[in-house]
Amino acid sequence: MDLRLNQRVELKKQHPCGGKVWTVLRVGMDIKLRCERCGHELMLPRSKAEKAIKKILDEEGSK
Repeated sequence: MDLRLNQRVELKKQHPCGGKVWTVLRVGMDIKLRCERCGHELMLPRSKAEKAIKKILDEEGSK
């Protein structure tokens, strides 16, 4: 999966705050995401992040 900085992604499971849309903040062996609803940040190993992502919402990082 080709993830880039500042892309918005939708995860399969909902965050406890109710948000499903996250922004990609860091890409590498780990992926850092920020919830757009509450601002919570988390880091996941790339393999877990790729499984959790349902779809990429926009291509902001490819500009």
